[in-house]
Formats: sequence, structure tokens, C-alpha cells
Amino acid sequence: MEVVSANIPRRTANYKPNIWNYDRLLQSFTSNYNEEKYVREAETLKEGVRGALKNKDPFRSLELIDLINKLALSHYFEKEISECVNEVACMKNIMQDDLYSTALYFRILRQHGYHVPQDGIVQLLEDKKLMTGTEWDDKAVVEIFEASHLEFEDEFLFDRAKAFSAILNLNSFDDDDKEMFSGKCPTHWSVSWFNAKKYINLTNKSPLHRLAGLSFNMIQAQHQMELKEILRWWRKLDLLPVLTFTRDRVVESFLWAVGVAYEPQYSSLRKWLTKAIVLVLIIDDVYDIYGSNIELDHFTNAVERWDPSEVEEHPEAIRKCFWTLYDTTGEMDREVHKEKGCESILPHLKKVWTGFCKALHVEANWYHTNHFPSLSEYLDNGWTSSSGPVLSLHTLIGVGENMVENMVAFNSNQDIIHQASLIIRLCNDQGTSKEELERGDAPSSIRCYMREENATEEEARGHIRKLVSDSWKKINGLVVTSTNGMMMRYVVNTARVANFIYQNGDGFGNQDRETRAQVLSCLIEPLSLDSSSS
Repeated sequence: MEVVSANIPRRTANYKPNIWNYDRLLQSFTSNYNEEKYVREAETLKEGVRGALKNKDPFRSLELIDLINKLALSHYFEKEISECVNEVACMKNIMQDDLYSTALYFRILRQHGYHVPQDGIVQLLEDKKLMTGTEWDDKAVVEIFEASHLEFEDEFLFDRAKAFSAILNLNSFDDDDKEMFSGKCPTHWSVSWFNAKKYINLTNKSPLHRLAGLSFNMIQAQHQMELKEILRWWRKLDLLPVLTFTRDRVVESFLWAVGVAYEPQYSSLRKWLTKAIVLVLIIDDVYDIYGSNIELDHFTNAVERWDPSEVEEHPEAIRKCFWTLYDTTGEMDREVHKEKGCESILPHLKKVWTGFCKALHVEANWYHTNHFPSLSEYLDNGWTSSSGPVLSLHTLIGVGENMVENMVAFNSNQDIIHQASLIIRLCNDQGTSKEELERGDAPSSIRCYMREENATEEEARGHIRKLVSDSWKKINGLVVTSTNGMMMRYVVNTARVANFIYQNGDGFGNQDRETRAQVLSCLIEPLSLDSSSS
């Protein structure tokens, strides 16, 4: 017998129906770019790019490395790029008295873990003679803008760069360049795979651009095969007839996983992370919308104790949600053991899921008791309720082969995980606060700040943007000093995807805007390549 009456009123989020016809979607996955002839051509093209990376001009080399990254090709040339950047870093007296070269050097080396001081750029920005005697172009200003987002905590490069741009005559610049310091998303905060297509020049017959187009289509074909498997898993679960209150967003969940790690070798990571994100959305809706106080008490206890008996007398939706978490997590544990030959990771998975559910429970209690937290209280809990620790653990499990090292990376880089999770929380709030206010949900960071400071919504959003920027500065410094910097970059990618998903509203709740366009571009529509070269 259920301990909760069916007469309890249930809230609704009024989410829009899923826009994807899964049968039609599966039928559209007909790419032939997994054929051996394309693999052979790509290998030949890679040799040409390796030759270009041996350029003796350090700044030409840095420009090429930057373009390779923008074309989403870095994973093919990790060794060569590392050696090239190290050579440039060891060179002496190579700095030039122009902002473009100085900013490029600063940005690329910081991206690769070198603690390059900001002094060189700042000195040039403060050189009045240089500013008044130089004809500035788009290239220099864009590079200054991009470099300024690699600054560390307590540095002031972005403020100096913004002030510098304000006093220049920018009449000859594009509108995007004029506005970049007041809202444009920098490359450093962006998802490289989501932007790769716009950098690929199909009319450019060089080995680099041919390889970029070929690689994009080959990797996309692999992603399509993975999404087929995910969709089969989702349909087999058949949750929606029972969990009528939740979002059907499995395609968008896979897109998020692709944004975190698009590279071919991380197929298992994408599968595990997609399933985790699907579960995050469902569990979030249980706490935000469906569950009563007593149901959420028992659900939280069930997760903490990993005990299905805690929910066996509750409504089918609660039971179904718990059993899906229980079974999916157990299945992942077995898959990780089989693939990586490690001991059970179930205790680690249970710990992050318990933390997530407890944080959601706190927010549900705020709602049910009409408690309005301070911004500090909200964020102390909100970085965990963002699901950041859950996503970070699943990401690290997928990236690393040695599970002991993976867990050391997870436990010793909690500051990076905290800041990335804060960005997820703050970006989510900026994108969803309007809809949540209309539903009467628990307070968001924007509402907390408005109430605490008697501020307008515009002022609150400005403050939240500053907090996001502050977290990025902290991440920049932490990644450079981390002994697991390369692995942690994938954790930071979770924040980059959140920035995309929520930059213009709720990309999960409303699929038919930027998120739909990105799904089409990344997962469905290949580049139209001239096949004559193959």
C-alpha cells in the first residue's frame, strides 16, 4: 500500500514536448564516413599537417596550433603540439612590440599550462605612444579580447583591455568587435566541437582544412552510432508513461556529453555521461516538481543507503525513478570494471549521487517552508545541486584508464570541480530563472541577490555575470597549477557546455532554439565535401 495518497496535488513545469521524432532521427543516420577509404585519406593528411608544425617561425607555429584547436583537430597532434609549445616557451627574446603577437603568445601558452605573466600585454596596453601611433585592426583587438579571458584571480588584464578598447577609434571594426567587451562569449568559454564547423573552409584545399572536414564527418558518424545505442537504451526504459512530469531530453543530454569530450576514444565516457545527465534531469524534476515532503525524505534516504525498500511504498513514479538510478549506476559500475579492470567504483558513484540528492532536498525544503536563503547560503548548496560533482566524476571515470589515478584527480582537484559547478549553477540560473519564477520554484541566485541587495533584475544579472567571470579566473589559475591539468580540462568543459546551453535561455526546457540548431549541426548534418580527393 502506498503511504502517500494519490490525491496529493502535483505541480507541473509545463515543459514543451520533445521535438525529436526518434524513428525519423535514427533513419537520418546514414553517414558513410566510417569507411576505410576515409580513414586512409585522413592518415595521409595528418602527415602533411605534422610537417607544417615544424615551422621555425614561433608565431606562425602558435597561429597554426590555434587554428588546429579551432578546427577540433588537436587530439591528432597532441605530442607535436606539446613539443612545439615547449620549444616556443623556452625561446628567449622573441617577444615583439605589437599587441597581436604578445597576446597570442600569452593565450596559447596559458592554454597549455604555462604560467606566462600578464606584464608584457599590460605594458603595451599602457604605452600611449604605441596606442596613438598604430593603425589597429580587427585581428589585434580580437586577440587582446581572447587573451584577456585567460587571466588569473587578482589579475586585471580584462579591465585594462576593455579600457584600451574604449579609447581606440573602432569605426572601421565590425559591430561584433565593437561590442565584444560587453557580452561576446570568448573562445576560452566556448565548446570547441560546437564551433568547429564555422572555422572549416571547404574552399581551402590545404591538407589542414581537408582533414578538418573529413575528421568532422568521420567523428560525427561515430557519434551517430553512439546516439543510436543511447536511444535504444532510453526507449527500453519506457519511463515517460509513468514520469509524465519530467523532460524527455535524451538527445540534448548526448549533445552535452559530446561537448565535454568529442574525441573518438571517449565513446564510453559519452555513453556514461549521457545517462548521468538524463538521470540528473529526471531526479531534478522529482525534487522540483513532483515529490511531496515525505516522498523526498524517503527518496533521499534511499539514495544515501542505496536501499530500494525506502521507496517501495511510495507512488510508482518515485519507485521507478529510484530503480532507474539504481540499475543504471550498477550497470555502469560493471561496464567500467570490464573495460578498465578496476575494483568497483560504486561507492564513489553513490557518494556523488547522494550529495546531489541531498542538495536538491535542501532546495525543496526551502520551497516547502518558504525559506529565502542569502546568496551565500544558496551558492554553498547550489554548486552541488547544479550536478557538477556528478558530471565531473563521470567525466574523469571516462577520460582516464587508471581508476586509482582518476579518483586521485577527482579528490585532489575539488577546487576546480567547485568552480566549474558554480558556473553550471549560475549559467543555469541565468537561463531558467524566468520560467522558475513563473512556476513558483525555490529561489535562484538572481532572486537571492535582488532580495538581499534590493537590486533590479538587470543589476542582479550583472552581478551573476561577474561571479561567473570570477570563477573562470580561479579555474585558469587552478588548472595551470594542477598535476592533473590535462584531465581536468574535460571537467572544465562541463562549464563550457553549460554556458552554451543557457546563454540565451533554458536550452533544455526549450529545445527549438540554439540547442536544436546545434543538434542538427553537430549530430545530424555532415559537411558537404568534395569526394574527388578520396
